[in-house]
Amino acid sequence: MHTINPSSGISLKSLTSPSLVQTVPVKLVVKCGYRFESANTNASKVNTNGAPASYNFAVGASRADWQSSCAILASKVVSQQPDTEKTGGAGEITVVNGHKSLDLVPIDNNLPKPLTITDLSPAPMHGSQLRVAYQGVPGAYSEAAAGKAYPNCEAIPCDQFEVAFQAVELWIADRAVLPVENSLGGSIHRNYDLLLRHRLHIVGEVQLPVHHCLLALPGVRKEYLTRVISHPQALAQCELTLTKLGLNVVREAVDDTAGAAEYIAANNLRDTAAIASARAAELYGLQILSEGIQDDSSNVTRFVMLAREPIIPRTDRPFKTSIVFAHDKGTSVLFKVLSAFAFRNISLTKIESRPHRNRPIRLVDDANVGTAKHFEYMFYVDFEASMADVRAQNALAEVQEFTSFLRVLGSYPMDMTPWSPPRED
Repeated sequence: MHTINPSSGISLKSLTSPSLVQTVPVKLVVKCGYRFESANTNASKVNTNGAPASYNFAVGASRADWQSSCAILASKVVSQQPDTEKTGGAGEITVVNGHKSLDLVPIDNNLPKPLTITDLSPAPMHGSQLRVAYQGVPGAYSEAAAGKAYPNCEAIPCDQFEVAFQAVELWIADRAVLPVENSLGGSIHRNYDLLLRHRLHIVGEVQLPVHHCLLALPGVRKEYLTRVISHPQALAQCELTLTKLGLNVVREAVDDTAGAAEYIAANNLRDTAAIASARAAELYGLQILSEGIQDDSSNVTRFVMLAREPIIPRTDRPFKTSIVFAHDKGTSVLFKVLSAFAFRNISLTKIESRPHRNRPIRLVDDANVGTAKHFEYMFYVDFEASMADVRAQNALAEVQEFTSFLRVLGSYPMDMTPWSPPRED
């Protein structure tokens, strides 16, 4: 894996207009009867002859056959799609090296600086080497995850997760790596929101063991420290260990772990330590005061790999499928949705709820108790089955009967490593 400087071989111009940045779902005419006229129209649930739609999700032998017959895997949008495609404001986001809360002094080294939103513009096609965008600076765990998934890739640092998404959408990068959950800290909720907001597809996952180190400038001792800085998840994952080390210090959150190490080195802070990787210590000239300071030795972060196009699902190896949906109003609707998987012996590995950003409150009139207020939720579900599996196809056909919005985020190999089909003799 190589970490590249964004200024070499990448067009660094002003961000293009929002209309160019926004991606549009692929137009499809599919066997199951859902016709997509545009990115903003609802799906039609009738066949061209006016008959009710039949749910025929056969997967063809070629990519073209599959894309024309499996609308779900191509990010199908069913009726009443929520308005989630709005872009941000046109104003620039001022971030220095990814640390919004700190005044940074640039460090004198040759490491690539993260891309910012203002750096992005459509780039021409590049060579055959895979480019992977990640949030953070060199030495970040996301960079390590990119290297594990694609050992020969070129890693492109970005100052925000949003920028990593846009780098792929604008063809500056081929993949983006996104942390979504940790075995100690739980889900990273804002990244689930980004999965819904953008139109990238999950094409793989990596489970990366995370080994945190306490880093400081050479010669600094633990008793000199007055604060520890790192990503909020890293601080939470090391809370008990920091207490056991006798560090009664202020914990301060920054945007990423390696960025915390860079900040200490850049500003020559002798009263501050960072929680980051051993690689970050090497890159920024820091000493390791303590290794393996995570509260649990089995600390693992799950990353997903994102691409512009989905991969063709297979059945010759374990696959996982990720979906997001909003269910219809009614009694026990969520139970009915989940039962579609249970009745087919499909294991769910994750279910996550997030408040619906466009409809945060729903009023329910009840003559006996007055007016009740409820949040409306989007549900993210991972299940162990490939979209090439008839069970998964039938389960989603049943799920859509109880949902106002359903989208497949991706169907991909579990715990992905670089893989190619076996050669034919």
